[in-house]
Amino acid sequence: MNLSSDFFEIFAIPATWQVEPGQLDLRYRSLQQEFHPDRYANKGAVEKRLAVQTASLINQAYETLKSPLKRAQYLLQLKQIDASQDSHITSDGTFLMHQIELREELSDVRNNEDPFAALNSLRTGVEASYIEQQSQFQIQYQSQAYDQAYDTVAKMQFSAKLLDEIEQLEVDLEDQ
Repeated sequence: MNLSSDFFEIFAIPATWQVEPGQLDLRYRSLQQEFHPDRYANKGAVEKRLAVQTASLINQAYETLKSPLKRAQYLLQLKQIDASQDSHITSDGTFLMHQIELREELSDVRNNEDPFAALNSLRTGVEASYIEQQSQFQIQYQSQAYDQAYDTVAKMQFSAKLLDEIEQLEVDLEDQ
């Protein structure tokens, strides 16, 4: 049970922005079968503990590489750039103003005549922006413009969070 701590190496894929989801899923299932803790039920305590740790690492790597935001942050982390975004906010004033407008639009959805249509329209716009940000990140990362890529990751975080909030509001509206 000796796996690398590099998430790309774990999945035997190149450390690049582009990740083939099917290949990632296939490798994940294979690794889960190979290192599932139940396979080590009859082993010693050390081997059991290692199996649990390995399965946990595989899960963490999969979730990171599967998520565009987490993958972008991880790629920058591999370049010694802390992109967790806990303290970094983009300095793009136009982007920030647009985020305020989108949040106001989200808060007004419940008052809309057709809240689901309003929510779908909002989601479509945010998803399009998120995809564009991912494209920008890919270009910046490949051209080693890491400062710009870092700023784009901050924007991606805004979009990902807003998409989560849209999803949550949709669930809330369905429950009413």
